[in-house]
Amino acid sequence: MPNHKNSVSRRKFLDAITTAALAVPFLGNSAVSLALPKKKLRHASIGVGGMGGHDLKNFGQHPDVEVVAICDVDEQNLSKAAELFPRARKYKDWRNLLEKERNNIDSVNVSVPDHNHFAIAYQAIQFGKHVYCQKPLCHDVAEVRKLTEAAVKAGVVTQLGTQHASGKGDRTAVQLIKDGIIGKIKHAYLCSNRPAAIERYRLPGPRPLKGSEVPSHLDWNLWIGTAPMRPYAPNIYHPAIWRAWQDFGTGWSGDIGCHIFDAVWKGLDLKAPTSVMARVQESWRESSERNSDTWPQGDHITWMFPGNEFTAADMLPLEWFDGEFYPPWEIQALFHGEPYPAESAMLIGTEGAILIPHKEMPVLLPENKFKDYTIPSLDDRNHYHHFVEACLGRDKTESHFAQSGPMTEAILLGTVAIRVPGKLLEWDAAKMQFPNFPTANQYLQREYRKGWGVDGF
Repeated sequence: MPNHKNSVSRRKFLDAITTAALAVPFLGNSAVSLALPKKKLRHASIGVGGMGGHDLKNFGQHPDVEVVAICDVDEQNLSKAAELFPRARKYKDWRNLLEKERNNIDSVNVSVPDHNHFAIAYQAIQFGKHVYCQKPLCHDVAEVRKLTEAAVKAGVVTQLGTQHASGKGDRTAVQLIKDGIIGKIKHAYLCSNRPAAIERYRLPGPRPLKGSEVPSHLDWNLWIGTAPMRPYAPNIYHPAIWRAWQDFGTGWSGDIGCHIFDAVWKGLDLKAPTSVMARVQESWRESSERNSDTWPQGDHITWMFPGNEFTAADMLPLEWFDGEFYPPWEIQALFHGEPYPAESAMLIGTEGAILIPHKEMPVLLPENKFKDYTIPSLDDRNHYHHFVEACLGRDKTESHFAQSGPMTEAILLGTVAIRVPGKLLEWDAAKMQFPNFPTANQYLQREYRKGWGVDGF
């Protein structure tokens, strides 16, 4: 017969841990975790085309992972993945996978377009599954907040798909910032000015006036998911250009921003910003057809963050530049190499500067001042395998939702600012609203398509 007294005590103990974890904003998935020492991780991959295929291969290369199920709305993607993992059960609808494999899997990765991230990841967490989710975690600010809270409460292992965060470049940069090598930070300049991105992923719009027949291998209804139904059109949505559309993606800053922000966010221990404002591509701003449907091909976003022990003042300005907007020439001139890294972060400190090129080692500036300083070089880590090790109870993840969730919120506030360009938006993080410009609050959470609502949200 079960000991009722012990059961009650254990329940109170678990409730107390959960309450404590939520009382301190997002302590991290290491505070409360369902991960227990195991020999094998039974994994399901949701979205196996494009980046999803890359994710699946990385998980499958871990010796202690068993890929149990794979899912994709495109039969062509699914067939290619099945060639690599012939024993994995195939699904077209992620809802069927989670329901039928509920007792057969321990973890999932969510590698689908942004607009469906929340619905999938949230359901998986409700089922007690560990979740690896591609950046930018969710499409909307409200989704990010809800998903982060759910992950912390459930105690599951989580990881945002910022794979370079586990690389030695980003990790070394975090250490340099925290060690105060360039003193207190006065200003941060982040950019992503990859020329090819404008042509491949940032369409000028507007949307085609007429749709086309859906290919037989694609379930368009499932692809649309929570978003408003739009007629299928080739080469502008599936497989990769969906990022250009407000219905499905979060623009360039929402996507690549998570990579460039990561080391800066962690190194400076940033919290929610107090304000955000955006400048945008003028032709986009002047076109109602475009600015109601697509993201601009260039923007400049400025956040103000509360200062802390790592900053030189009570407030820290952080600026983002992409497309046709570039960091100031005087900032680029600090780096004597040519050209200035198209994707990078530059932190200006009281004793120097740090340039963090995307995917590369950080550079201390000016070079002469730091020529005798040996930059520590940390080992490269596999972001995917770190997640696996954490799920098996052997390690902690690099970018768990408790940390990367608030970062994503801040980044997505930038996408809200893009939609009301030129307006200084004051942010009340506790109430999750813009008290000085309520019109912008409508962009914090969208309405899901009928039949695609999420219970509890």
